[in-house]
Amino acid sequence: MAIILPNLPYAYDALEPYIDKETMILHHDKHHATYLANANAALEKHPGIGEDLEFLLSDVTRIPEDIRQALINNGGGHLNHALFWELLTPEKQEPTAEVLAAIEDAFGSFEDFKTAFTQAATTRFGSGWAWLVVNQEGKLEVMSTGNQDNPISQGKQPILGLDVWEHAYYLKYHNVRPDYIKAFFTIINWEKVAELYKAATA
Repeated sequence: MAIILPNLPYAYDALEPYIDKETMILHHDKHHATYLANANAALEKHPGIGEDLEFLLSDVTRIPEDIRQALINNGGGHLNHALFWELLTPEKQEPTAEVLAAIEDAFGSFEDFKTAFTQAATTRFGSGWAWLVVNQEGKLEVMSTGNQDNPISQGKQPILGLDVWEHAYYLKYHNVRPDYIKAFFTIINWEKVAELYKAATA
């Protein structure tokens, strides 16, 4: 049984003016769908390993060598995007008390966290992601990964992620990635972040 492309949890135009409808259609229906199709094609070669991408990518040595990089790229692409859609919302939200306390404990203040996350997203050379993760010690940490690599492959649990591949923002923001990053902070689904944080620290 193939993994199915999840629907967006809102309309394609719901995040305007921060992310435009055309970008959402291309990003979800084309880019995400292609990652998923390629991941499914790789998994079909070794049906015995199952389809639990989080399990497989949390220790890539579990993945047969002939499909390992394909799953890192495309399985990671699916996991990253499936999470990304849920981390966005058209509703104005603020961090929950629990998440804000954890951010202040790790970074000193919310503004210091925002600066660190913005720097990670801005300075990621080429394509990749910026993340807020829960590390092995149960503490929050900002990091970035290249391409479609997911922090779970490094033993870290992502609770917030921003896609900084050009396809995520170029139609609207062109080459001005910092404007896209700034807009992202307006549409974060902090309730989802809190849910992920609770699960990662349980």
